Amino acid sequence: MITSKLSRRAFAASAAGAAATLTALQATRVLGANQRIRLGFIGVGNRGMQLLDAFLKHDDIEVAAVCDVFRPYLDRAVQRLDGKPAAYVDFRKVIERKDIDAVVISTPDHWHAIQTIDACNAGKDVYVEKPLSITVREGRAMVEAARRNRRVVQVGTHRRSSALYGQLAELIAAGKIGKVTVSRAYRLSNMAPSGIGRQQPKDPPPDLDWDLWLGPRPQRPYQDNIAPYKFRWWDLYSSQMANWGVHYLDAIRWLTGELAPASICAMGGRFCVDDDRTIPDTLEAVFEFASGRLAIFGQYEANGNPVLIHGELELRGTLGTAYISSRSFKILPERGGQFQDPKPRMEPMEVTAGKGEDELTVLHARNFLDCIKSRQTPNADVEVGHRSTTMSLLANISLAVRARIEWDPQTETIISPKEANQLLHYEYRKPWKLG
Repeated sequence: MITSKLSRRAFAASAAGAAATLTALQATRVLGANQRIRLGFIGVGNRGMQLLDAFLKHDDIEVAAVCDVFRPYLDRAVQRLDGKPAAYVDFRKVIERKDIDAVVISTPDHWHAIQTIDACNAGKDVYVEKPLSITVREGRAMVEAARRNRRVVQVGTHRRSSALYGQLAELIAAGKIGKVTVSRAYRLSNMAPSGIGRQQPKDPPPDLDWDLWLGPRPQRPYQDNIAPYKFRWWDLYSSQMANWGVHYLDAIRWLTGELAPASICAMGGRFCVDDDRTIPDTLEAVFEFASGRLAIFGQYEANGNPVLIHGELELRGTLGTAYISSRSFKILPERGGQFQDPKPRMEPMEVTAGKGEDELTVLHARNFLDCIKSRQTPNADVEVGHRSTTMSLLANISLAVRARIEWDPQTETIISPKEANQLLHYEYRKPWKLG
C-alpha cells in the first residue's frame, strides 16, 4: 500500500484553499440562461464610463452598484443610471454585497490585483481592464485566485473578441503569409513640448479620497497631473508600455501562437518632453521568441506621424506582410530579394469586416456575460491577459535595469540579470495585502 505524508503546513494550506472555494461557490448565484446578471462597477472614470455604456447595450444585466474615489465621477455614473444603483467610495462595500454576481474593474493599474483577487475570493466573476497587473507576481496571483475560486475573469484586451483578428490568426497558422519573423506596433502621440505639464504638490480636492486612490503605493502629496487621469505617465501607477503595449503584444501573441518571449530589451528615456512624467517620452522594446521571431513595440510621444502604411499592427512573413486595423486587414505579397526569384509570392488580399473599438468592447462584454452563465473560459482569460501583460512589464524592467532580460516563461523568473527579479513585485503600503 502506498501512503503519502502531508505536512501540517501543506494540510493547512489545502484546507484553506478548499474553504475559500466553498465560500466562493456558496456566494455565487446559479444563473439561468435568461436571468439578469447583477453587476458592480469599480472605477467609473474615463474607461469606466466607456465600459458602463458597453455593458448597458445588453438587456440581461442590472447595474446594482457603482464605485469611485472621485465623487464627480461617482455622481456622473449614478446620473447616467437615473439614480438607481447604490454608490460607494470604498470598493470593498461593492465586493461584500452577496447580491452582486460580477464586478467590472477599471481603476488605475496598481489597484487591479487587490480588487480582482478580493472579488474572486468573494465569489464574484470579474471583468478587469488591461493591463491586468502592475507587477508579474500580481498577475500570477490573480490567475491563481481565479482558478482557486473557479471564477470567470475576462481581461479588457477586446481585440480577442474580434472575428477579423480571429480570421487572420487562422490564415497565419495555416502558413498563408509564410514564417512571420517580425511584428510591429506603436503608440504615437506628439506631446512635445509640455506633455502633462509641471505641477506643485497641494491639498487634494475635497471630493477625492486621495489615500484610497494611492492604496498600496507609498504615501505622497497630491498633484493635479497625477489623478484622476494622468497617472498613465507615472511609473508607480501605470505606464504607456503596459497601457498601449499590452493591446498589441496580446494581438501579436494570438496571431503568431506564442506563449512568451525568451528575451526582452527596451531602450528609451525622457528625451524631449518637459513635464513631470516618470516614464519615457521615447521608447522601443524588442521581444525575441525562441521559435525565431521578433516583436517590436515603440512608444513615441515626441512625434506622431504614422509608422505603418496601414492600420495599427504589422506582421512580416516570408510570403506576405499583413497590416491590420480594427476594421480591416491587407496582405501585400512579398517578392524574392537578393539571389531569389523576384516574382510575387502570393496574391494580395484585403478583408474589410471588422468592428470599431466601441463595438469590440460591446462584443467583449457580451462574451464575458455569456461565460458567466455557461462557466466557459472567456476570450481574454486571466492567464492570457497575464502572459501578455507580463511582456510589457518585463520591458519596463529591462528599461529600469538598463539590460537585456533573459526570461524563463515556465518558472516566471529572470534568468539574467538575476538582480532584476527584485522588480517582479514590490512591498505594499500597509494595510494592503496581495490575496
